[in-house]
Amino acid sequence: MENDERHGLTRRGFLGATAGTALLAAGAGPAAAAAGPADTVRAATDAWPIAEPYPPVHGGGFTGPRVKESPDPLVAYRWPDPKADDGLQVYRLRPTAVVADPPESFGNLSSVTTARCDVAVRGTGSIRVDFGVESPAWLEFDSPDFSGTVELSISEYNVPGKVNPGPPHPDKTLAPQRYGDTFRLELNPDLYEGVRFGWIHVRTFDQPWHITAVRAVCQAKPTNYNGRFACSDPQLTRIWYAGAYGVRVGFQHDYMGAILMDRGDRYGWSGDCNPIQAAALVAFGDTDFVKANLARTADDNQGIESYSLYWVLSLLEYYRHTGDADTLRSYIDNVRGKLDHAETLYAAPQSTFFGWDERLGAGFEAPNRPETAAVYRGMYRQACREFADAMDGIGRSDVAGPYRAAADRHDAELHADPDWFGPLGVHARAHAVNARSIRPRERQGVVAGEFDDRLNRLSFSTFNQYPILQAMTALGRTDDAIVTARDNWGGQLDYGGTTFFEVYRPDWNKILGPNDPVPNSQSGWTSLSHPWGGGVTAWLSHDVLGITPRSPGYATVDVFPRPGRTLSWVSGSVPTPHGDVSVSYDIRSGSGTLRIPPGSRGRLGIPSDGRKVRVVRVGRKVVWDGRYRPVPGIGAASADGDSVVLDDIAPGTYTLSVVQQGRRPAGHRPGPMRYPMRFAGQDRKTAGDWGGVYGRDGQVLFNYDGTGHDRSDLPDYVESVSVWRSGWSGARDAVWVAGTDERRALAADRSNGGARAAACVYTTTPSPGGMTMPVDIAVRPNTSFQMALYFVDWDSTARRLAVEVFDLATRKLVAPEQLVDDFHGGAWLVYDCDRSVRVRVAHVLGDNAVLSGIFFGPAGSAVPR
Repeated sequence: MENDERHGLTRRGFLGATAGTALLAAGAGPAAAAAGPADTVRAATDAWPIAEPYPPVHGGGFTGPRVKESPDPLVAYRWPDPKADDGLQVYRLRPTAVVADPPESFGNLSSVTTARCDVAVRGTGSIRVDFGVESPAWLEFDSPDFSGTVELSISEYNVPGKVNPGPPHPDKTLAPQRYGDTFRLELNPDLYEGVRFGWIHVRTFDQPWHITAVRAVCQAKPTNYNGRFACSDPQLTRIWYAGAYGVRVGFQHDYMGAILMDRGDRYGWSGDCNPIQAAALVAFGDTDFVKANLARTADDNQGIESYSLYWVLSLLEYYRHTGDADTLRSYIDNVRGKLDHAETLYAAPQSTFFGWDERLGAGFEAPNRPETAAVYRGMYRQACREFADAMDGIGRSDVAGPYRAAADRHDAELHADPDWFGPLGVHARAHAVNARSIRPRERQGVVAGEFDDRLNRLSFSTFNQYPILQAMTALGRTDDAIVTARDNWGGQLDYGGTTFFEVYRPDWNKILGPNDPVPNSQSGWTSLSHPWGGGVTAWLSHDVLGITPRSPGYATVDVFPRPGRTLSWVSGSVPTPHGDVSVSYDIRSGSGTLRIPPGSRGRLGIPSDGRKVRVVRVGRKVVWDGRYRPVPGIGAASADGDSVVLDDIAPGTYTLSVVQQGRRPAGHRPGPMRYPMRFAGQDRKTAGDWGGVYGRDGQVLFNYDGTGHDRSDLPDYVESVSVWRSGWSGARDAVWVAGTDERRALAADRSNGGARAAACVYTTTPSPGGMTMPVDIAVRPNTSFQMALYFVDWDSTARRLAVEVFDLATRKLVAPEQLVDDFHGGAWLVYDCDRSVRVRVAHVLGDNAVLSGIFFGPAGSAVPR
């Protein structure tokens, strides 16, 4: 058998405990469980009856191309005819790396990563294995002579996982279930979790024993990679495949969209499925599965108004991709009901959720902001227009007319104010662009201050980043969009991710180590495998590779590669009902290929990077040299600015050769990521002796005079300091100690003398939404000041937290995110501010996040180092 040495997979199957062994011991099952003390491992019960829940990967083989940029162990596996109703199958992965604490408790540890694992357990301690890729899996180990007691843990990052209440086991550490010589971590009835790292904790030891295998047993829905993408930037290629992989591993038996680490919300969300299904269509061509998923989510928006509109947009994308007019017709009444309802909300939209970005109301915290209302209106106009286009295409102009008229009427209302887009942020502007509401003369104004700001155009939710990328391409800003893709999704790969995250900040790569636990948000524990981040895969195929349906079902297809000044070549394919449409183009050499499948006709845009296209050859024949010259298979050619468009291209494969005039312009150089406010530094010297260092102008000491009683002495330029103490992300009050002389407790006044109190406000973990707390500081206009925040981990050494600072009015991020770690002795974060701000303190590790005081002084004051 030919092995894939990275993962322990083979071309005919997969390796288990040792090469060629079965997944579980023969005959093992619930009745064969647990030979040993009852408290050693979890005994089998009726609640956990599954020994072998799924068959191993079968029916196909590793006949596809291996793609080194893909994290997916099954990227080369091909099933002969996968269907939407196929059941799940399993495959196993060996660890790729291992560490132990303490090392002396485990002999022959490196064998864990091989097919001949034989680790000698010599004492208590823990083994941590890294499987190299996050998978929907459960953790197992084998031992023929097990003794003592153990627990197993899994996680998406490099410490054992823990999530908010909701799933059967929020703490991802548990004693294993025993099946013969196999010990399995079973955290829920589905078994699978998001597994990147696993731990074997030897809790008690009585005699030496051995571990003969450690594995992740991963589930898979039969799905083939029928699309491709590659380009001159290996990171973008990795992004395409990681997005596709993150979508694939979310596929369950009958739905798309599972969040891998179980935190209680693991099911198909109709809005999340918009980018998920878009990626599935270009990467896998899973039209029947998308169709089934649309049916499953057709009447459930989970109480989120925008998710009904996302469902409509998903249906229309499915129709454009497949040309399935019968399915579209079957949903006409459903779509009309959704759009008619949305029209009643248009004047004053009310939404429970639009994404976790602060500008969009921070999830469920405050979703009904002017920005979210504008986003909803843009989505409605987009859905009306695209629905009208589809209805015209199937001969239902009677249905199309009212919805196109509604979109046009609302556009007219917008344009009655020539600066209608001025108050809108990047999210609302993006949806206005995608709704085709932007007039040509408005394009530069729409870009200014929002899309041309590298920091501002990043959304906290990877879900919300997808329509921003689409809008940037529509505005002709593909080079900047590629920078944003690198900043967002590329940054997640640089962190160590192999699937894409629910939320992300590029600052994480500066304040965290690879695969460290990330800050948690209003969503609860942040998911590091959230398929709603897969929209970037669809964007790369449609807007960078440039393959899009010109008419439903790719009966006619546009192929307009956009390498811009960033990329030197692009290559790939998109699966269509007629077969693959593929293109490759090297803008440096002017060489390329194009394939149009039978049943389709194409249009090809020869890209320009600022040089004029002078001559285009197909094979050896000139088709364009300033005018069209007939060539078999090419019906027409015309200039489009500096580029050339070949039209009415018949099915077939074509070789291209292009001559451009002039020197190639310099590559795109993105501007730096600029923050409007300065982070002045972190201080670990001052501790609670703030007098003479901070607070020259005033301060607020939270709960200093007892629970619920802050001690405040605010300067006249501070209008208010408001801690959210209710709602989705409400903080709580606490006093650790009243009357202490410990230096790390804040002094009562500037003298730094007398008894002190140790108190704080804190996040309400572990409840969802309670992972963060916002503190709003309103100041008079045109005020500059120093803001110093004090944190102390009084009662532990385990807390870790992160701090973000936003403009209070616009909710834009204005300072780099900071991590506060190892602060049992106290730590200060100091900022120079020039506006009202929102400070968001977020949990990373430990019981909760805490904040003890805020101090005000002159901007630019020195910070002790």
